Parts: sequence; structure tokens; C-alpha cells
Amino acid sequence: MENMIGEPEGVIKYHLDHQYRELPTAIDVRELCAWRSILYRLRLIGQIAEKYHGLGFGNISQRLVPGGGEFLISGTQTGHLARLGKSDFALVNSASPRRNYLQSFGLSQPSSEALTHASVYSQDKTIQAVIHVHAPELWHNTLPLNLAHTAEDIPYGTPAMAQAVAQLFASGQLQTKGLFSMLGHEDGIVAFGASLTQAASCLIEQLANAIAIEQNRPDR
Repeated sequence: MENMIGEPEGVIKYHLDHQYRELPTAIDVRELCAWRSILYRLRLIGQIAEKYHGLGFGNISQRLVPGGGEFLISGTQTGHLARLGKSDFALVNSASPRRNYLQSFGLSQPSSEALTHASVYSQDKTIQAVIHVHAPELWHNTLPLNLAHTAEDIPYGTPAMAQAVAQLFASGQLQTKGLFSMLGHEDGIVAFGASLTQAASCLIEQLANAIAIEQNRPDR
């Protein structure tokens, strides 16, 4: 599979109304930071000089309160950081995938994939966490693993991607597996769940399945 878009990773494409101010002291990002550190160590989130035009990749988010409309998300271009703190997150308090619009605040702007996260949250109030990573093994084995996926001609971070995500939910393809591939976004995988642990566990389980396929190919 090839990246059909040819655009750099990490470029914000939506209309953003962002206020630079600190997040409230009551907001706890420790669980988000812990899981993000694990994903960074696994090289599923990060920054690699020879890949994706040298820009950071991957992001992680969590609803502020269960079933609520606001969510915390890691900031754009924080991929190079081994550890994140509260200043590296943004709080999205209003999102309209249809209008290609986000409103947020924090000391960092929200990730370029925030619109896709917003679309996932809008599908089901029980979804509490969304993780976007770059996992070549998973992405290249989308079809053998029978993973739900968006089409190759749909770019990331756009209303078209948000609509495609909504269609995946409506089709029922995501009822048994909280994960899908974005075939128009090189190596792009999105996992979600009722908790960060559930989303990350689904991601790692499917990654293990993908690695098993690659390790057992006849040509190896």
C-alpha cells in the first residue's frame, strides 16, 4: 500500500480557534502520560528523522469526563518528546467535523488528527479514549487481518475522514474490534475503547497478530 496523499504528517488542516492558557489544575493527565510513554517506547508514537518528512507522528486522547463532549489530546508536534506533561496537551471543548472546525485551549495546540478523534467520540458516548499510532506491520496487513479501514483517497484530519469514520461505525464493522486503518494515511491506525487500557490493549493485540503474519510468511 502506498500513501496516496503525499503530504507531510502533522499538518493541521482544520479551522482552529485556540486559546493559549494553562489547563485547570484539577485536570489529571497522569494516565494519558503513562500510556503515551509506553507507545513512545514501542515507537508507535514519536519522531524518526528518516520517516514522515522528519515530523512527529501519533497522538492520544481521553474524554475529560465520561460521556462528555470535551476531550484532552496530545499537542501537535510533541512526537520528539519522550515524556509529556500537562503543558503538552490541549483541551478540545467544541468540535464540528462537518464544518472542519475545532475550539480548544492549552499551552499546546491540539494534534493534527484531533478532528478524527472528535468524530470517533461523537459516534458513541461510551468511548472514553482514542489512540492514533503509526504501525507499518498493522497497516500493511489491514486486509489479511480483516481490519475495518477508510479508503486510500481519504486524507487524514479532514471532514472527509470524519465522514468515513462515521460510515465505519454505521456499517457495524467496528462492533467487535475497536480499531481501524486509514489507508490514505501512511501507516495510520486508530484504536478506541471504554478506557485507555482497553484501547491500548486492542492495539497491541492486533499488532501481535500482524507481526505473527509477517514472521510466518513463506518467503521469510
